[in-house]
Amino acid sequence: MTNEELQIKLAALSNGDKTAFEEIYKHLNKPMYTIILRITQDKALSEDILQEVFIKLYKSPPKPPIRKPRAYIFQIVRNLAIDSVRKRPQFADLKSIEDIVYLPTDDFSQKMDIDHAMKTLPLQECQIVSLRINGQLKFREIAGMMDIPLGTVLWKYQKAVGRLRSILSGGAI
Repeated sequence: MTNEELQIKLAALSNGDKTAFEEIYKHLNKPMYTIILRITQDKALSEDILQEVFIKLYKSPPKPPIRKPRAYIFQIVRNLAIDSVRKRPQFADLKSIEDIVYLPTDDFSQKMDIDHAMKTLPLQECQIVSLRINGQLKFREIAGMMDIPLGTVLWKYQKAVGRLRSILSGGAI
């Protein structure tokens, strides 16, 4: 679903169209859940946060015009996930709660390999890769969301992808 299509669906949702909500849910629930799970590393908590995001969208959809609705929604996802982790006592003292990502695939062993490789990346790089791949956000949107320069996002993404390729092809960690 493109930003334009999502914008139309959100406008329809604002007018009470439940079908639009269902379509938004079907399209975004998996990438949203994946990002939340990588931040919280807790399935039950991730499901709760996902539900909270969709309840917020349903009860008060963003008012048009939103130029980048996908980035807007993933910013909500990221913020709620990070906030929930910060509230947990064992993470209260950490400066950065950003966590590793999960790349969707149907092969379980490949999932495990990717998960292992992602854990080797610095936290910020993992989040950039996740927002790009799972969230399908543009680099400029990621830069704005994370409040870092576009060049830094591009550099960290390329660096992370190179490291992942090396690890997944049997290179050193």
